[in-house]
Amino acid sequence: MDDVVKSLIHFPTSDQKDLQRPSRQEAEDAVRVLLRWAGDDPDREGLQETPARVVKAYEELFSGYRQDPKEVLERVFAEVDGYDDLVLVRDIPFFSHCEHHVAPFVGKAHIGYYPSEGVVGLSKLARLVDVFARRLQTQETMTAQIAHAIDQNLAPRGVAVLVEAEHMCMSMRGVQKQGAATITAQFLGVFHNDPAQQAHFYTLLRGGR
Repeated sequence: MDDVVKSLIHFPTSDQKDLQRPSRQEAEDAVRVLLRWAGDDPDREGLQETPARVVKAYEELFSGYRQDPKEVLERVFAEVDGYDDLVLVRDIPFFSHCEHHVAPFVGKAHIGYYPSEGVVGLSKLARLVDVFARRLQTQETMTAQIAHAIDQNLAPRGVAVLVEAEHMCMSMRGVQKQGAATITAQFLGVFHNDPAQQAHFYTLLRGGR
């Protein structure tokens, strides 16, 4: 795993976050500035509580910064009667925000891995997606983060992650092309080295559709 990916997965300590995080009042004041810049009056009735609401919404939308992927994946079930074949969880819905325009992108993530020392609860994979989705980044980065977090914490024989999403920064602004989908994939371990394993992943992914 290269240093760039490690830094993306790294969970900052509370001290680091406290040093860099402005106060709630400063955040609300910043929203008021943006409202004025957009051309509206933040003191009018309909906008008076908007700065507080936006800050509260940001706490939820970007809650991934306060979550540690290691804690999400720490519980492993070793008693699986020798099962060592592919585990696939597909169609995990998510929403995120791109780091370029802070515009939403919405889609589904599909995760497959070959366990080596046990399996993790299926709901944990969905939670892992949210840990990284609820941060600012690109879809490419998020895809790599999910795959490397599984690889780092579960040490499987292989990991495959595919993410498909529609980006509002492309649908609502710029070229304004609604419905265009972006697909990203990250393969590690046996998936990276063996095209047949990638084909197996895609076959199971399409199965039943």
